[in-house]
Formats: sequence, structure tokens, C-alpha cells
Amino acid sequence: MNSISFMGANLVAQQLGWNMTEGWHQGERAADEWYRPIETFEERFDAFVASAVEAGFDTVDVWHPQLNYEWATDEHIAAAQRVLQRHGVTVASYGSNYGDTVEKFRRANEVASALGTRILGGVTPLLASDRASVIAILKEHGNVLGLENHPQKSSAELLEEIGTDHDGVLGATVDTGWFATQGYDAARAIRELGDSVFYVHLKDVRAAGAHDTCAYGDGVVPIEDCVRALREIGYTGGISVEHEPEHYDPFPEVVRSRDRLAELLAEPEPSVA
Repeated sequence: MNSISFMGANLVAQQLGWNMTEGWHQGERAADEWYRPIETFEERFDAFVASAVEAGFDTVDVWHPQLNYEWATDEHIAAAQRVLQRHGVTVASYGSNYGDTVEKFRRANEVASALGTRILGGVTPLLASDRASVIAILKEHGNVLGLENHPQKSSAELLEEIGTDHDGVLGATVDTGWFATQGYDAARAIRELGDSVFYVHLKDVRAAGAHDTCAYGDGVVPIEDCVRALREIGYTGGISVEHEPEHYDPFPEVVRSRDRLAELLAEPEPSVA
């Protein structure tokens, strides 16, 4: 069965008192400043992991402000490893914009490996400027990059960016909410991406044209059909429960979504005549 993971970016508004008034980057900056000091890092990273465990998860996705490759020292990494071990939690993916230089992308790969994951789920401008280095660094570390769709309006656009010259280290991190925001059927996208799906951010949004996230079933994303599509393409990897409201604590709705996803995954597959 697919593992179910808690997305660290669900906490984007936490350091702002669950009231993010200036957009995503405001929350990102606040989180980065919160986690960065080594004097308090272990305590604060522990609070993040413990909150996911309390919500019923044993797997998390580490969002880059929670252990930013641009400031993470060996001491930060050792503390993060202690926290994960203490709680018996594994890391499914390391989510980020991985920078625009070879040095930054290599360090992001080092952090991901130290966290015990080989999945980088995000984006990097370096793919457009130095594709060969991206592929070489991924191979060097035994990692894969699942490009996350945000501006792409279809699976075809995402497949074009992935290309075919990568020896299996480039694929897709499907963000179902962003496909819906762009007005594209997320389940259709999953079927069209097929074995290029490396990871999944299962997210619902209230309406196309905006990115107001919500609990599964409260929005326009066909969650049930997305799970069917993942089965159809033979996807056995992790599924991250992602919900990042700007003005309230997402935990109750994340738990409800997780429970619904677990129900869907537990349903028997339909028999084939």
C-alpha cells in the first residue's frame, strides 16, 4: 500500500499565527527565520515532527525552510536525524526550489540524502540553464527529481520539461491542487503522466482559477478518481496530504483528509473481467 505523508509546507502560516496576509513568500520567510538558529533548531524541528506524529502520521515531507540547504550545517542535519529517529519517523521527500546554481543543487541533494530520502519534489531553474549538471548530480547521489507542476496548464507541458534524456532521474511530482487551479483534470494528468509520476502531493482546492486549499471533498479536485488513476498506472510510491490554508490551522482538516485517503487506499481494486 502507498505510504501517506504529512507535508511540512502545511505549516506555512504557523509562524504568522495562522494568518498569512502577504502571500506564500511571507510564510516561507517566517518559517526560514524560525528554523534557522542552531540554538533552537532541534527543539523547533522536533515540534514539527511531533505535531505530524500526533496527527497520526509516521512519514513527513520536509519543506526546505524547515532545513534549508542554504544554511543547513552538519550540526543542523545531525539534530534533524536525532529528531526523526526519536519519533520513528521517515522522510518521504525533500520539497523545495533547489536554487539556480550547481553548488546549491548539489547541497540540496546532500540534505535530501542525509534525511534518508532520494526524492526531491520541487523545481530548479538550473534545469533550464544547465540540464546536464542536474542529471549528473542526481545520478551521483542516487536521487530523483520530481518536477512539481505549478504554472503548467497540462500534463503535456510537464512532460515536455521532463524530456527523455535523463536516464530515469527526472519525472513528475503531481500537485493535484495546482492542476485544478489551472483548470486541468488532475486524474487525467496522472493517467497521461503514467510512469513519469515519481511522487504525489494530493491536494484539493475550492475552485479553478485560485489556489484556496481545503479538505478532501470540499473542493473541485476529483480525489477518488485521482486515487483510481494512481492504481491504474501502477503507482506504489508515497502520497503526501497537502493543505496550506492562509488563515487557519489546517490540522483538523489534514487529519480528515488523511482518513479519507486511507479509506480509498483500503478499498479493493475492481476486478477485471
